[in-house]
Amino acid sequence: MTDPAPPRYGVRLPSAESGDGHPTAPEPAGRDAVGEHVAAPETPEAPEAPVAPPRRRRWGSIVAISLLGVALAGAVAGCVWFFLQLEAAQDRISEQEQELEQQRELIDEKETFGEAMNALLESTARFDSTLTASVVPWDDYRRLAVQAWAHRWDADAVASDTRAVEQAAADLDARWNEAQKEAGSNASGSGYEAVIDRLSGGFVSSVIDDAKTLCADGDDDGDHGDLLACVFHDDPYLVHFDAAANAVPYMNDELRTGIAYHEFAHVLQITNPSATRDALEAFDGDDEVMADCYALTFLDGWKLDHRIWTSDYEYWDVNIGYGTACTGAQQQVIRDWHAKLGVELQAVSSKAL
Repeated sequence: MTDPAPPRYGVRLPSAESGDGHPTAPEPAGRDAVGEHVAAPETPEAPEAPVAPPRRRRWGSIVAISLLGVALAGAVAGCVWFFLQLEAAQDRISEQEQELEQQRELIDEKETFGEAMNALLESTARFDSTLTASVVPWDDYRRLAVQAWAHRWDADAVASDTRAVEQAAADLDARWNEAQKEAGSNASGSGYEAVIDRLSGGFVSSVIDDAKTLCADGDDDGDHGDLLACVFHDDPYLVHFDAAANAVPYMNDELRTGIAYHEFAHVLQITNPSATRDALEAFDGDDEVMADCYALTFLDGWKLDHRIWTSDYEYWDVNIGYGTACTGAQQQVIRDWHAKLGVELQAVSSKAL
């Protein structure tokens, strides 16, 4: 016997559009139209509140900020560089100002040196007629000029050179003033001094002392018993006359004058070495014979042999000199020599000696 079909749980009710006027009830959940169990549709869960997506940096802003940072760093670096350059420039300006000040100081010192040297050379002009040439030490003045040239980049050294020139000018002026005073006086009152002052213009002094002993020291010529006077090569501006010889009975002003001429010839020989070397050739290099010839040439009436009467019935035969009277030719040599003597004004250059 066939089982009857299982009952169907529910019938299909007419839908709302069935036309019967009754609404259609909804089908029970869990069953499909043929009564099979059908899983109930999941009830949709309430939607969760929307979560804001993670905020992302905008690349444009990042680039802009980075560029701003770089620009700011560059500006700071630029400012630092600018201030460093400004400080360096200020230091350089200070250095340049210091250099300019040093250059101005150096220029001033050079001008001062030039003025001092010009003043010195002006002082030498007064000595133009002075027979003792070495009274103006030209070599010393040239040495000062050369030294100043070597120091031309050192203001302190040039200032020192200027002081040396000023001292040289002061010494020369003092020498001139002393000569004028000497020429106008005769401190010893002797005939020797009177002649020497006149011949030298006051630039050569004389003294009456133990000339015989002084002049014999270091001299190997032998006997000096008749030595009357002498001049030392290292001090040619002082003539020594022997006191004992000055006191002998036959000594008179004529003899003193001739002796003074002879000694002044030695002064001229020593103080004019260049001209003297040439003239000595005419006297076979004998400076004593040349000195005798000077007296014979420039002292009127002078001779080497003298008869000196000390009373109506007493006389002395005296020989003054070295026994050789010079010839006319030799006297002309003396005149030519004498014409070359004396201070010759010279230029002073900074070129090396």
